[in-house]
Amino acid sequence: MRILVTGGSGFVGKRLCETLQGQGHTVQVVSRDPQKARKQLPRECDIRDSVLDFLEAPPEAIVNLAGESIAAKRWSDAQKETLIQSRTHMTHQLVTLCEELQANGQAVPNVMVSGSAMGYYGDQGKRVVTEDTAAHDEFAHRLCVKWEAAAKPVEALGVRLALLRTGLVLDAGGGALQKMLPPFKLGLGGRFGSGEQYMPWIHREDLVDAIVFLLEKEDLNGAFNGSAPHPATNAEFSKTLAKRLNRPAIFPVPAFVLKAGLGEMSRLLLTGADMRPARLIEAGFEFQYPTLDKALAEILRRD
Repeated sequence: MRILVTGGSGFVGKRLCETLQGQGHTVQVVSRDPQKARKQLPRECDIRDSVLDFLEAPPEAIVNLAGESIAAKRWSDAQKETLIQSRTHMTHQLVTLCEELQANGQAVPNVMVSGSAMGYYGDQGKRVVTEDTAAHDEFAHRLCVKWEAAAKPVEALGVRLALLRTGLVLDAGGGALQKMLPPFKLGLGGRFGSGEQYMPWIHREDLVDAIVFLLEKEDLNGAFNGSAPHPATNAEFSKTLAKRLNRPAIFPVPAFVLKAGLGEMSRLLLTGADMRPARLIEAGFEFQYPTLDKALAEILRRD
């Protein structure tokens, strides 16, 4: 297949492009800096700076991963708008591509797997969360609602749409784990706040496999939780990481410190959801790394 990927030079996107290329697909990538992206991605990737540049070589599938990191900066009003626009603008462009293809009498893509996040559910306390759980209204939820809504118009064009609400993506060489490892390696790690908040997580290889699974399974649409079947609380995560590194985890970060330093963004660390991938499991998806201990053992072996 010809598969168009946005966010292809990101932490997940790079590994996805490598996997798709290795499977024999033709990978098309949209990047604001094609020259930089070419240094990071397989040389066979067709990299262009505009979605509409692919009208002449229409994709048969789309994976939409574009969006600024939600933890990149403190959440000022301006940064909140940047987070929204970085997701919805690219998604709107993908919808426009599909509309243009249909208007030209060309075939529209068969499927679009579009990103979303665990923030869709907001703070859920200790409640088990599936794709049917009602959300708690807060900024992260509203952000994901707008992101998902921006993709919905493709369905009216005949494109199968799967929305993937991802948890914390773990692997060596990037993502949240790369930021967490230095203090833990020094024995300075510990829980955030009470540590009772859940941290839905997923190994990057499982997330990439889930994206491919959703591309290939023609009967799957709607929302899917992209997280491992055994989420961990923040305290459990800290304890497991420290154990794998043979270090203590005895330096908790009080909630008031995080709130003072990060403001509203501290909710990313102090709240969470016991999110389960109910629909992926029901569809027959099998995780390579279902438990945190197994995932961290594999990742730290390579780090």
